[in-house]
Amino acid sequence: MRIYNPITSLFESTDQNNLVSKLGDPLQELQKRIDWDQFRPLLEDVFPTTKNEKGGRPRMDPLKMLKILILQKLYQLSDHATEFQIADRMSFQRFIEIRSIKEIPDEKTIWLFKEQAHQAGLIDKLFDHFVAQLEQAGMIVNEGKMVDASIVSAPKQRNNREENAKIKQGKQVEEWDKNPNKKRQKDVDATWTKKHGKVHYGYKNHIKADVKSKLIQDYEVGTASEHDSQVIDAITHKHQDGGQSLWADSAYRSEEIENNLASKDIISKVHEKAYKSKPLTEKQIKDNAKKSKIRARVEHIFGHMETKMRGTDIKTIGIDRAAAQVGLKNLAYNISRAVFLLKSKWRGLSINKI
Repeated sequence: MRIYNPITSLFESTDQNNLVSKLGDPLQELQKRIDWDQFRPLLEDVFPTTKNEKGGRPRMDPLKMLKILILQKLYQLSDHATEFQIADRMSFQRFIEIRSIKEIPDEKTIWLFKEQAHQAGLIDKLFDHFVAQLEQAGMIVNEGKMVDASIVSAPKQRNNREENAKIKQGKQVEEWDKNPNKKRQKDVDATWTKKHGKVHYGYKNHIKADVKSKLIQDYEVGTASEHDSQVIDAITHKHQDGGQSLWADSAYRSEEIENNLASKDIISKVHEKAYKSKPLTEKQIKDNAKKSKIRARVEHIFGHMETKMRGTDIKTIGIDRAAAQVGLKNLAYNISRAVFLLKSKWRGLSINKI
């Protein structure tokens, strides 16, 4: 019996690289359009690249680890799936700049890097740094902002009624204190909410985005049951939005919010809200329709995350870790969006790298 044995060329790896590039590798654009070294000083503040005097395997380059986290969020991969995909996909290896299979970090290393980055508050710093670069490059135009929130699903808890009642009251569950391993798996921060007839459990990603570029300028993370309007003060406080219009749906409409925006010199384009005893007038309905044409752009951001970035669900426990995961997702989105804008020469931008 004859066995098919194809002859492998000495240049097989180069041929494969060329073929993948020819077919259109999106990660090559990320590599080419983003100055990844801009993140190194922030990374090395937390992960100094010092030699291990005791010997053993050297620490993985933190910049390569950051790229791995970005890949995770772009493709919504678990730590195990990330390790597998890096080992399996040449395009991932090329993007991370891994030249040997021995350099591929295992899933525990990926988890540990993420955990240490979260504990050091590094995710917020990386996000804020990149936003500053986007503003400097003129990609965040500052001709108007829009705010909205999206639910981030978390692992559902299997608690009994008594446990849930204690959690809602902010009390400790004594039974869990006796079993530390069980307690570590319990999320006492996430909450339930109902939207469009469906019940959700988890958190919310509240974002403020630039109207023109659809880049996220700021974000806050809250629980799923927290009303959208509760974070609008925090999300419009960090950056100077005075003199700009702010678009939002009617969930953000209240006298308190209108006064708050006015005190910051922000022009309210928040949808008018109807009440039982006071329905919307024809003028208000027409005004809301006009506002919707601009406000709807914020939905494109969440739509991109759900479809192109394969969702926003998380597998972590607690609001602190949830905030780190949401921050990474928002950073990955901004990087992906910035690359798209640079590639399309948006608004005649002459820069080709940020």
